[in-house]
Amino acid sequence: MSQDGSHEQDHAYCHAHGLAHSHGHVHENQKAVLDRLARAIGHLEKVRRMVEQGEDCSEVLVQLAAVRSALNNTGKVILQDHMRHCMVDAIAAGDHDAVEELCQAVQKFMK
Repeated sequence: MSQDGSHEQDHAYCHAHGLAHSHGHVHENQKAVLDRLARAIGHLEKVRRMVEQGEDCSEVLVQLAAVRSALNNTGKVILQDHMRHCMVDAIAAGDHDAVEELCQAVQKFMK
């Protein structure tokens, strides 16, 4: 990758040339994302138990709403990180395809 070995230039180069990254996507909010995912998993497990136990449908729907909310909030955190880090690097490297990829990902996320 880059001659000086800098992470930012390697990252930008990968984006600009459509290459896989040589690192994982660990961003400043990784703990928040993991915590939110754990919360969503907990809500979903509760939904499963509620269905198994034959609990009231309206209560199951309330828990499903909690799952959806937790997932949406997790997606917001991931999107913000992506825009603040990956997109900034991609644009700096002239990778305008990254913008289209982000638009497609947002479209799928919003369905």
